Formats: sequence, C-alpha cells, structure tokens
Amino acid sequence: MTPPRDEATTLLAQVFSSLVRTVAPLNDLAPPSPLETNSHARSIKTPSLARPYRQPIAVDMESTCCFSLLRTLVLLLLLCVAAAATLDPADFLELQAVRKQLEDMPGSHFFSAWDFTADPCEFPGVFCASGRVVALALGEPRAGSPGLRGRLDPALGRLSALSELSLVPGRVAGPVPDGLARCRDLRFLALSKNLLSGRIPAGLASLPRLRTLDLSYNRLSGPLPPALADAPVLSNIVLCHNQLSGHLPRFRDSAPLLRLDLKRNNLSGSLPPLPPSLHYLALGSNSLTGRVDAVLPRLNRLNFLDLSSNLFSGPIPASVFGFPLETLQLQRNAFAGPLTPRGDVAVAVVDLSYNRFSGSVPPQLASAGRLYLNNNRLTGVVPARLIHGLSGRLQLLYLQHNFLTGIEISPAVAAIPLGAALCLQYNCMVPPFQTPCPLKAGAQGMRPADQCPQWRS
Repeated sequence: MTPPRDEATTLLAQVFSSLVRTVAPLNDLAPPSPLETNSHARSIKTPSLARPYRQPIAVDMESTCCFSLLRTLVLLLLLCVAAAATLDPADFLELQAVRKQLEDMPGSHFFSAWDFTADPCEFPGVFCASGRVVALALGEPRAGSPGLRGRLDPALGRLSALSELSLVPGRVAGPVPDGLARCRDLRFLALSKNLLSGRIPAGLASLPRLRTLDLSYNRLSGPLPPALADAPVLSNIVLCHNQLSGHLPRFRDSAPLLRLDLKRNNLSGSLPPLPPSLHYLALGSNSLTGRVDAVLPRLNRLNFLDLSSNLFSGPIPASVFGFPLETLQLQRNAFAGPLTPRGDVAVAVVDLSYNRFSGSVPPQLASAGRLYLNNNRLTGVVPARLIHGLSGRLQLLYLQHNFLTGIEISPAVAAIPLGAALCLQYNCMVPPFQTPCPLKAGAQGMRPADQCPQWRS
C-alpha cells in the first residue's frame, strides 16, 4: 500500500524536533548576527523589545565541525524521508535486497544510477504506480549490453504489485525464485539467455494473469509443471534451449495458447492434443516419438511448425500443407509415406529432408520458396513445374540422395535456369546431373547401380 502522507509528515516532524533539541545548545557558541548587533543598539531605548546583548564567544573548531555534521545529517534524513514518502516502504527494502544480489558485468552501467537516497521510482528499469513497483526491467536494454551477474533474490516475490519482470541476457545464475508465485498480478515474466538452473517453480502456472512465460536459453531442468496446461490466460510459453525432461502436458482445447516453443530440450513421449489456438509450435531437437496425423489437422492456424530432429513416424496429413505457414520444418525424423498436398504450397521454407518419404515429387511444391526434399526415398522424375519454379518463387531445390530417374523439361523451359540452387546428385539418373550442391551432400554423383534398377521402368 502507499505510505500515508500524514505518516511521512509526522516522521519528518520528529526528525526536526530531535535535531533542533540537539543543535539548539550550539546556538550560544555561534557569533551574534548583524541583526542581533542592531538589536543591542536599539535595546538602550526599548529594552523590553530587544534581545539582551551577549558578549560574543569564540567558536572553536570542534563546535563548527559538529554543527556541519548535523547539518549534513539533516539533509540525508530529508532525502531518505522524501524517498520513503513516494514508494511503499516494503518495496523500498525489496529493491535494496535485489540490488545486493546483482551487479553489472564489465561494460554495463545499469546500476550506476541506483542511489537509494533518491526516489527509487526514478531508477532505470523501475516503474511505479500509486507508490508501488509494478514493473522491473533489470539490465540495460541496448543491443550488445553485457548484462548482469549474480542471483535473483527471493525478495522479488515480495514485490506484490509487480506485473512485469524482465532480465537482459547476461550471467545471472541460480534458481528462479519460488516466491514469484506470490506476485498475483504478474503478467509478463522474461528471464531468457542467462545461467538460471533448477526447476521451473510450479506456482508460476497458477498465476491468474500470467500471459507470457519466457525462460529460454538457460539451464533449467526437470519436468514441465503439469499445471501450465491449465493456466487461465497463458498465451506464450517460451522454454527452448534448456534441459527440461519428461512428457508434454495435455492442454485443454479452450486454452488461449498462441506460442509454444520447447525446442532443444530433453522431452520424450508422444505428442498430446494441443489447443487449436496455436500459431507457433516449435518442438524440434527433443526425443519425441509416435505419429502426429491425429494431432496436426486441428492446428489449422499455425504459421510456424517445427518438429525437426525427433523420432516421429507415420504420414504427414495432407491438410498441413494448406495451413497459413511461413515455415514447415519436419526434417530428421522417420516420417514415411507419400506427400499429398491438396493445392499449391505457398510456404517460404519447406524442409522435409532426412525422412522416409516415398512416391513421386508433388508438383504443387513448386510454389514454395525454399524446398528441401533430400535424403528420402522419392522416385520417378522431377516435375517440369518444379524446374520452371526455379525461374520464379522457388529459390532452392534440394533433391539429392533419393531414387529419382530423370527431369521433366517442358517446352516453356528448355533448360535448367543458370545459377539455380538445384542439387540432384546421388540419384538414379543416367547420366547423372552435375549441379552445384552443398559440401555435406557428398562427392558421389550417382547411386550404385545395384540400388537403382528396382526404381527404373
């Protein structure tokens, strides 16, 4: 709560009263003022109105120093009282505790202005309303700032009016304070790219107003709190690049989740049902298994999908290619079966490489921007529409390490466009096409003959 002004005034009055009692005896040591001298001159005629003349007494150095010290003390006390009068006393103390646990990395000057004789609401990164700290942005927001080091003090959880807490990238270590679960107004929590470790506090999932939880690029471990799936308004969960383990929680259909980013962890198990509200789903580089054809069709609002580098298997639903996607990354799994898009696939990046897809190359993929189909089991000829696409929207076409037998050239395209990013090596084409390929495609131009006859007509 905001400290009452009457209390601040009372405290100030008590300070003045105490100091006046202390300083008053020193008045006799001070030389008379000109006003007092003039009063003496007038006292001859009006003794009742004038102050009796006192013989000036020499002021020694000790008395002068004492007087100066007390005057300085008065000023300091006034500053402290003024600061306390604008910020809740509890928040004032919690900010001091937070400051003691953190320091600037070399090259950072964030805390240089945190002078607690001034109003903390004027500190960089501190935002107040009605005498309470409502937002705390720790660290310089400039690009390239080295950030902070130290630990997050449990006192953060006692800033009970806090609605936003962020931390710039740096070297802040230790656990995420459990006490943050007491900040019932917390809406935004972003502590990414530091050295935080331990488990994610389970209480964060119960915060009624939390919308964004970003603890990415840290060293957090343990399972995901199951209650995250039931958080009432949580729409952004960004926990990528940690060491989290266990299974994904099962989200309710009505969850308002828009972004779920859990890539580069140690998660396992199958893909549970996810809310259709999702726009961004990134689960790459985990150990997830099983089929996805029962889960993905419901996620028709996705504009980013990354399931790469897992152990998923089975077919890819045709409906996925019709989502409003900008990026589709399904590489390095065990997906199998034919590719069956229902219409043109106008996706900027389609990466289906390093799987077990079979059948022919769909011509509808010519509308993509960058198309990676390498290292699969695709057969037949490369459709003319794909070759023609290299003169338009299609910027890159990787088809190496398949079982393709030729290229279909249409009358409109008599040859492969010069400079096209097309890789066809290690297929079953005779003679093999010599096209510029990435180094990782290998040096071999054609599959061994004993691997190809079964695919030729």
